[in-house]
Amino acid sequence: MKTQMTERRTRVLLALFVAAYTLATPSSRMAKPATNLSINNQEEPVERQSQSSHAQSNEVRAFRKTAVPVSFPSNGLTLRGWIYKPQGDGPFPAIVWNHGSEKNPVPHPELGLFYTSHGYVLFLPVRHGHNPSPGEHISDMVNALKAQGRSKDEVQQYTVELQDDYNRDVIAAIKWLREQPYVDGKRVVVSGCSYGGIQTLLTAEKGDGLRAAVAFAPGAMSWANPKLQKREKEAVRNASIPLFLIQASNDYSTGPSEVLGPIIRGKGGVNRATLYPAFGTTHQEGHGGFACWEEGIAIWGNDVLKFLEAAGVGPSR
Repeated sequence: MKTQMTERRTRVLLALFVAAYTLATPSSRMAKPATNLSINNQEEPVERQSQSSHAQSNEVRAFRKTAVPVSFPSNGLTLRGWIYKPQGDGPFPAIVWNHGSEKNPVPHPELGLFYTSHGYVLFLPVRHGHNPSPGEHISDMVNALKAQGRSKDEVQQYTVELQDDYNRDVIAAIKWLREQPYVDGKRVVVSGCSYGGIQTLLTAEKGDGLRAAVAFAPGAMSWANPKLQKREKEAVRNASIPLFLIQASNDYSTGPSEVLGPIIRGKGGVNRATLYPAFGTTHQEGHGGFACWEEGIAIWGNDVLKFLEAAGVGPSR
């Protein structure tokens, strides 16, 4: 009997030890979230800085020093941004890059080096509420509404309305860019990733003389919000300029490619949507890393250049 009790106590202690070890195990040992689910089922997670764990090449680090800080007016505020310009006086075609939900956007010298080497100006405006621009951050505003005890439906609708409100900054940025003497105002393209991909589609819907739009993973981290999905579908259907939707298959959700992709391809012409193979080893690498890192650009770069050429906004010769 004593032997049986001793064995029972041993098994219990062993089970408790295993449970304690599991709770203390770093999160990196735990299963990753499913690709087609938003993180923790949240509609509005804030994008982590895609540059944080990535080593830039020496060429890119040197090129970062050529970024020119600029400011532009938008709805009573003075917003910030960066410009990369090719050698010469121009006028050059230009790409407007919309950052994601991160509070501290970076100047992405990888994108700057790529586009300027092909004869494009790259403008990276910073929307209000994102450093170093003034104003209230979009996620803080959403969280404030949640704190009031509003319903999930109200929060989701408010999120969509905020996207349209922040889009005014993108329109203001494009207006400012067209006034620069080194920019060909008739050859401007809008692009961006994540929240910036949403902004790209909303801007494409307005048209406003733009020549094309390249959206990376638009709303992939927020795909659980059906109202946002609906708004993006409306923007895609209403857009009169060529669209190119780009994602890696290990993004947080491939919903944008699965839902918006067929609509874009169905528009015909040069419109296209491509779901590329997995990039990196994490969802974040397949999200922001694929859109902004040198290794990602090496995969989609030529496809984007061909798309821009077909859309009538190829690089300067």
